[in-house]
Amino acid sequence: MRRRQRAFTLVEVMVALAIIALSLTAIAAKMSRMIDTSNSMRERTYASWIAQNKITELRLANVIPEVTTSSGDVDYANTTWRWRAVVSESGIENLFRVDVEVLDAEGDAVIRKVTGFIGEPVIPGQSNRSWNRGSANSGETS
Repeated sequence: MRRRQRAFTLVEVMVALAIIALSLTAIAAKMSRMIDTSNSMRERTYASWIAQNKITELRLANVIPEVTTSSGDVDYANTTWRWRAVVSESGIENLFRVDVEVLDAEGDAVIRKVTGFIGEPVIPGQSNRSWNRGSANSGETS
């Protein structure tokens, strides 16, 4: 008595391959979206750092900024970035608003916009003087 061996039919194999192909396509699409998201987050983080650096440079100049628009290029993380800084009055005396936009060097799309404020320059080392005024009397009781 001979036993008949049971094997997969061609249709069953084709259905299994189709399911595997669809699964792999979905996984590849998901991986592609994850990579795009990661690249976008990296660009926005770098752009934020560049904008914050520009605001810090203006603060460290220790001069009252001019109400104007300036722009330039910066090489950062092996990429060339464009930035545009707009200094405007804030409505408070000697306090200026600075809006820095960072753009991709190839396009005009703004990747990140950071806003900061710059006050009247102070003598270096004197910025905390107003905080220390009452400290001499802090041990006294009234």
